[in-house]
Amino acid sequence: MQIFRGFHHPGIAPACALTIGNFDGVHRGHQAMLALLNSEALHRGVPSCVMTFEPHPRDYFAALQRKPDLAPARVATLRDKLTELARCGVEQCVVLKFDARLSSLVPDAFIDQVLVQALGVKYVLVGDDFRFGARRAGDYAMLDAAAGGKGFDVARMNSYQVHGLRVSSSAVRQALGQGRMDDVTALLGRPYSISGHVVHGRKLGRELGFRTLNLRFSHWKPAASGIFAVAVRGLSDSPLAGVANLGIRPSLDAGDVNGGRVLLETHCLEWPERMAPEEGYGKIIRVELLHKLHDELRYDGLDALKTGIRKDCDDARAFFASTRRQTTRDRI
Repeated sequence: MQIFRGFHHPGIAPACALTIGNFDGVHRGHQAMLALLNSEALHRGVPSCVMTFEPHPRDYFAALQRKPDLAPARVATLRDKLTELARCGVEQCVVLKFDARLSSLVPDAFIDQVLVQALGVKYVLVGDDFRFGARRAGDYAMLDAAAGGKGFDVARMNSYQVHGLRVSSSAVRQALGQGRMDDVTALLGRPYSISGHVVHGRKLGRELGFRTLNLRFSHWKPAASGIFAVAVRGLSDSPLAGVANLGIRPSLDAGDVNGGRVLLETHCLEWPERMAPEEGYGKIIRVELLHKLHDELRYDGLDALKTGIRKDCDDARAFFASTRRQTTRDRI
């Protein structure tokens, strides 16, 4: 998949079949929409294209109003969103910076300047709640009315449901916030995961006897938090069982090296035999959050923290043992 920051690039195809949205999480509703988009693009002989935004529009307005609580919790980082879009067969993705200029663009100007002139759209697919342009004044009816005279087709896709539940990023956020990881898997069609480069941390884990792989996120408000049984991919041929803390580590000094930012700290229950501990740094790993053990806890001192981590590891091992037993029973 080709990725473009903005639409003023010579490599962007002169025509495309387009869908527009935040695509946070790339859940099963998004996947169904992208499958239809790819089909329509194929029939028209143009590439499929997704237009998405960074930052999230609600992040922008929350910062503008100095009300950070208005910013939505994020299901996925930009890296993970782009990875999933590529897995869905999207051929190109245009990431637009959501700023004052874009937010003030009226619907007619958005259609003319962005859709027609910049991207040469031949087909536009939107969701049933699609809005666009300054003050969200544009809707499907406005887009449909303009399409005929501008030389492109428009289609609207209804909501996607699983077991009677409308699949949406909001539903995924709610399930993540409540630790309902089985429901998250059903909504996404895959285990929830986070990927990134392993970075150096405070090195406290090795002092406690629980070396960790650290993923740090700048300006990211995750929808999930707490302690999880996880599977780590990217260090060996098969996934490694582990336990992870996603959050701000309330037991540690707020002035530590991580500066109070969200961190995903993952301890592998067994380290790959052929890999030295220091070889993990700089590698890109993907951590699948399979089962929530509990919310983050504040411990009184490092000894209590060490005891808590040991129990989390035991509970994670019990989860994996139970999962293996269930898998064995299912095969019989």
